Amino acid sequence: MQTSTANGSMREVDRLLSHYGESHRNPTNEKIHLVCIPLILASLVGLMWAASAWLALGFIAASLVYYARLSPAFLIAMSLVSVIVLGIVSALGEQRLLISLAVFVVAWIGQFVGHRIEGKKPSFFEDLRYLWVGPLFCLSFAFRALGLRW
Repeated sequence: MQTSTANGSMREVDRLLSHYGESHRNPTNEKIHLVCIPLILASLVGLMWAASAWLALGFIAASLVYYARLSPAFLIAMSLVSVIVLGIVSALGEQRLLISLAVFVVAWIGQFVGHRIEGKKPSFFEDLRYLWVGPLFCLSFAFRALGLRW
């Protein structure tokens, strides 16, 4: 749900999502991203946790600070997603590193297949912030389906 600021300009979160959406218009690519982005997020946290729980928690905290700057609604949603991801990563136990690595590789392959289908390069090649916008892109589908504003 795109909105404007008080002076009529587009909010940063809307601008980022709009630009991200330009390279994610193909329905197959969108579906691939809706599966692979959450898998990449969970597996990345798993890989970090395997190195150090503090690294994973620091990454999540820093990400939430970024989301807080973009949208209170997305901050709340990503906080919930983070709790779920931490629960999943914790449940992986001794297999955390192996499973996270396998999921990370397969999900990234999926992403690049999606972009091959789309015929456009991934947005993060232009700006690394789009690695953090990807999860918001996924959430935006849920928000729209539920009629929620971000």
